[in-house]
Amino acid sequence: MKKNVLTTQIIAGKYKGKKIELPSLDVTRSSKARLKESYFNVLQFDIIDKIFVECFAGSGSIGLEAVSRDAKRAYFIEQNRNSYNILVKNCKNIDMSKCQTMLGDTFVQTPSILNSLKNSSDELIIYIDPPFDFRDGMEDIYEESFEMVRNIENDNVFIITFEHVSTLEMPEILGHFKLSKTKQFGKSSLSYYIDSRNS
Repeated sequence: MKKNVLTTQIIAGKYKGKKIELPSLDVTRSSKARLKESYFNVLQFDIIDKIFVECFAGSGSIGLEAVSRDAKRAYFIEQNRNSYNILVKNCKNIDMSKCQTMLGDTFVQTPSILNSLKNSSDELIIYIDPPFDFRDGMEDIYEESFEMVRNIENDNVFIITFEHVSTLEMPEILGHFKLSKTKQFGKSSLSYYIDSRNS
């Protein structure tokens, strides 16, 4: 018996309506459509020609949405091999030439990507959606994610967004980034951080 393949769709842009396959839900949660739509409504045209980095990428649905809306390039980092295989398939289905996929630990890969883009004239958008920390072994994942942001030295980060469980108290300041706003969507929320040196 063929098991049902879960899918979601690109909401807008040049690949609007294209299907993206989702990994099994016990490994990743797909970002809900309403949350995803709100996120891209906030960014709107700011996404054009930016480099998009999706940490904890899962199916890549956020980064691929960014590619559809004319991001210059997207980097995807995913640790789970099954999810990673689906991610690569999705990138091939959308536009592999604009996607760079990495199988590995976000806390190792992200700093290395950011470091390689440090002197780039391109601006970066970073999306961090840690697995909810009630899964075994995930207790420290938010703290590790905060620490990763505190250590970012790049001057070319346009905005950093966390997708997180709504009950989490988000820090006002992470390194040279400050919390600009949080929007709640039921159990999940989006918190936006901007470089405090530019404001």
